[in-house]
Amino acid sequence: MTGKKLLFIVFLLTVLSAEAQQTTIKRTLKLMGSRFDITVVALDEAEGNKYIDTAVAEISRIEKMISSWDPSSETSAVNKNAGLRPVKVSSELFELIKRAKGISKLTDGAFDISYASMDRIWKFDGSMKTMPSEEMITASVEKVGFENIILNEAEQSVFLKLPGMKIGFGAIGKGYAADKAKALLQQKGVVAGIINASGDMNTWGEQVTGQAWKVAITNPLDKNKAFALLPVNNEAVVTSGDYEKFVEFNGTRYSHIIAPRTGYPATGIISVSVFAPKAELADALATSVFVMGKEVGLNRINQLPEIECIIIDSEGKIFTSDHIEINAYK
Repeated sequence: MTGKKLLFIVFLLTVLSAEAQQTTIKRTLKLMGSRFDITVVALDEAEGNKYIDTAVAEISRIEKMISSWDPSSETSAVNKNAGLRPVKVSSELFELIKRAKGISKLTDGAFDISYASMDRIWKFDGSMKTMPSEEMITASVEKVGFENIILNEAEQSVFLKLPGMKIGFGAIGKGYAADKAKALLQQKGVVAGIINASGDMNTWGEQVTGQAWKVAITNPLDKNKAFALLPVNNEAVVTSGDYEKFVEFNGTRYSHIIAPRTGYPATGIISVSVFAPKAELADALATSVFVMGKEVGLNRINQLPEIECIIIDSEGKIFTSDHIEINAYK
């Protein structure tokens, strides 16, 4: 019995020693045209940097697949053949588009990857002095409509029915990349980390202190401050806000997030944060809630399992889904 106890104690001390040696390695870099912060828990700096290199390679691979700016990408091939013929794509891209269409149906078109077909008549760089006409806005969305993205399971092909139609992954791509990088690092044995893709955050494991990772929600009325700090455990959180890109006409604030069906920017909301098992879904739903508005948006979120939401409206009032509590900063 004494020998068994001794072995147990030695083993336990070895495990504790290994845990004590863990360190946190973080790197900030530009990927997919945006800022990425990649944090991993590893035994030492060399191992941590090796893991981060692995994540960077995965994110770059995904960018090459979904980029509409890269003429050699699969997405560009689909767009070039709009109205002409179906294009056979990889199973990965096919399934991503299939899921995107599913979210479009779930949100009644508030999310739509064919938004890329939209004419860019709204400018959020300070150059707009008057609103576009109703006719211009209506015409701007003529080629938008997820129903016109035709998927052929047997052929694994994608066909955009309308000439000039396009798909783009700006509202889902970074979240998907964060998910894929996280999954790959977990396969490699990384016990904990955060992939932060310009606010699209995906976490797993715990900090070296044993505490949960915490995410600060930006105060949209003062973007240099946070109004809440929330623990996240093996989940994703994505925040969409209009505090950097918006225009005002006749006392109404118009967000850079535009409703795909109407062509009009979202109004009434200045920030949406969505918590979900995957960043891809959180990314898409954050945009959707902005477009649907707080009543419809919260109602939809409350019907979805494992999804939570925080909304701040244009008056600074906070609304949350059914199972979330906030400890606000004072």
